[in-house]
Amino acid sequence: MSLGGVIDVDTLTGLASLRTLSFMNNNFEGPIPDVKKLFGLKALYLSKNRFSGEIPDDKVHLADNRFTGRIPSSLIRLPRLLEVRLENNQFQGSIPDFKQKDLRKVNVSNNQLEGPVPKSLGKMGTSAFLGNKKLCGEPLDPCDSTKKPSKPSNLMIAIIVIVAVLLLIVIAAIVVIIRRRNQPAQLGRSTSANKPKTASGGGQAEHAAAAHSGPAKKPDLGKLVFIRDDVERFDLPDLLRASAEVLGSATFGSSYKAALLTGPVMVVKRYKQMNNVGREEFQEHMRRLGRLRHPNLLSLVAYYYRKEEKLLVSEFVENGSLAFHLHGNRSPERPGLDWSTRLKIIKGVAKGLAYLYNELPSLTIPHGHLKSSNVLLNESFEPLLTDYCLVPVVSKDHATKLMVAFKSPEFIQHNRVTKKTDVWSLGILILEMLTGKFPENYLTQGNIKTGGHEPEDLSKWVNSMVREEWTGEVFDKDLIRTKNGEGEMLKLLKIGLQCSEEDVEKRWDLKEAVAKIAEVKERDSDYESSFASEGDVYSSRAMTEDEFSFSMNN
Repeated sequence: MSLGGVIDVDTLTGLASLRTLSFMNNNFEGPIPDVKKLFGLKALYLSKNRFSGEIPDDKVHLADNRFTGRIPSSLIRLPRLLEVRLENNQFQGSIPDFKQKDLRKVNVSNNQLEGPVPKSLGKMGTSAFLGNKKLCGEPLDPCDSTKKPSKPSNLMIAIIVIVAVLLLIVIAAIVVIIRRRNQPAQLGRSTSANKPKTASGGGQAEHAAAAHSGPAKKPDLGKLVFIRDDVERFDLPDLLRASAEVLGSATFGSSYKAALLTGPVMVVKRYKQMNNVGREEFQEHMRRLGRLRHPNLLSLVAYYYRKEEKLLVSEFVENGSLAFHLHGNRSPERPGLDWSTRLKIIKGVAKGLAYLYNELPSLTIPHGHLKSSNVLLNESFEPLLTDYCLVPVVSKDHATKLMVAFKSPEFIQHNRVTKKTDVWSLGILILEMLTGKFPENYLTQGNIKTGGHEPEDLSKWVNSMVREEWTGEVFDKDLIRTKNGEGEMLKLLKIGLQCSEEDVEKRWDLKEAVAKIAEVKERDSDYESSFASEGDVYSSRAMTEDEFSFSMNN
């Protein structure tokens, strides 16, 4: 956020439950803040700022700043220290001798350090010490004062080899003699004595053998379980130690961006409503999701099972959600999505949804929670569906209150969902993308109203606007700049209305909807006559340029 100045720690002391504090990627200057006043603080992230000066021995610090002086000696007295990252600063002097048994990573590269690398850090690798011209010792070049041991002469090598061979011969002879002495006693034992004990008193070896010969052990569901083999492995403590950022917190679950120490950035979604099935059923359903592969699906990487809550882990998508691009703050630097991009997104969503229908034919609603915030966009604005196929594992009470499929007309009126319910969600998403209006009825839970008023149904609003022939005002203002595409936009608008039709019998099924969406083009092929037939709610008069009030500027 390009924040600068001085961090007001005194104000933060009023937050007694503050545990994690992050001001990374800003422009704060001066000495490191006096965070020891924050008694409950467990994690502090200050990377990539402009902090400078020395760090007293009782302070915490991070990389990519302008710290000077010696590395604080207090760090070697922290028994639970797991990682030290001081790279890209101006530290001087020698490296403290870290002796913590659980220390996993130390990086002091690109400083002004000198002297030998402590033996305890030799395992950290060369990259952890590069950029310090006066450092030496393993894993770097040997220090000048370290004399290389002279090579033994050929005679010495021969003597050592002969002695080693003689020792092996003596040891082998002793083993043979012992075995011969014990052999009669072994042959004299009864057969029953050789049987493993099955009653109480059986030895540990027998138990180990039985365990080894028994059925394969099931995966420990108290740990992170991976369902993809093409990603770098990590464990739950790695996630807990990662630099975390809250992406969103809603009634259905909270999302966190976790930047792992080893490099990959993951998204962890935390759910407390997944108590519809037992442990084995949940595990089987996750394996089922792990087999799904499609360019328009964000595949699941791993999961964590506990009775009280579950964690689902997937890869982080840098470009954010469709909802953010539709409803977030816009500026000249970040304009809204144009028509061609929106059309590409809708086509990708339709393809991803069709794949779910084909791969999971036994599910009535293969997605169940299709909305703009559950459509992520990659760097080329290709859509990736998330939060799909969760209805079977979410408790019914929470599903009916929170998931989009249960806001459909058929569920509200008849307390049921059908194979066309996900099509209704697709239709609402199309209307949301074309109008730029957020579907307020998604926010309702039961009979609760939002903002003291009855939430407006997006499909009904579009229908009412079209009947009044204010067609041009239906579309999002960022689509007004579209040139030679108004007819195709109207075509997609009708598709959205057909998909979100209140009467299930009149609503298109998914196969027909996907086929119609695939036919929509970026530019009109026959602008004046396209898409106007008897019985349509759009007339040819409503499709002329004058009636639309569209700006034809590029």
